Amino acid sequence: MSKHNGSIDWSRVADSGIRFVYIKATEGISYRNPLLNDQYSGARKAGLKVGCYHFFRMNRGGVEQAQHFIRTVGNRHLDLPLVIDVEESDNDNNVDRTTILQNLKLMARELQHHGFKVMFYTNGNGYKTYYQGHLDDYELWLSAFRAPESIAYLGHTMQQYSHWGSVDGVDGDVDLNIFIGSEAQWLQWLKQVNQ
Repeated sequence: MSKHNGSIDWSRVADSGIRFVYIKATEGISYRNPLLNDQYSGARKAGLKVGCYHFFRMNRGGVEQAQHFIRTVGNRHLDLPLVIDVEESDNDNNVDRTTILQNLKLMARELQHHGFKVMFYTNGNGYKTYYQGHLDDYELWLSAFRAPESIAYLGHTMQQYSHWGSVDGVDGDVDLNIFIGSEAQWLQWLKQVNQ
C-alpha cells in the first residue's frame, strides 16, 4: 500500500481474508509516505501483519537511504522484514551496475546493523541483474505474474502475482501477494522474523 491507495477501510480488508500488508514508507533519501501513520495504525488495529518497504533510488547512496528508512519507520512494531524495492522502471538508469550493487549491499547491511531483518523485492529482470549471485543471502519477494509453483525453484519467500487486484475496503487496483508456503511455514517464518 502507498499514498496512491488513499483512505482504506482496514476492517473490511481483514474481513476479506487478507493476512498481511506491506506499506510504502520511503523513497530515496527524502520522500516519506504522507499516509504512513494512518495506514500503519489502521492495519495494525485490524489485526493484519504489517511490514514497510523502501523504493530504492539508484542514484542515491545506500547508507543514506537506509538511514532515511530507519528514521521514518522509527519505533513502529513491524511483523515482517524491511523490504528494499529494486526496480529499473521509474528510476535513474544512468548509474552503473557495480555502483548500484554496492549501494544495495550497503543499504541492507546498514539496516541489519540496526537490528532489522531485510528482504528484497524485484521483478524477473531485477532478479537476474541485481539479486541472483549478489544478494542471495537475503530473502526475496518476487514480482512474477505466474503460478508460484511454476517458479518455486527460485526460492523466493513471497510473490506478487497481480498489479490489478481487487480487495474489499480499498478503492482501485491493489497489488496482490502470497507467502510461498503452508500455514505452518507462515507461522514459523513470522516467529523467525521476530526473534
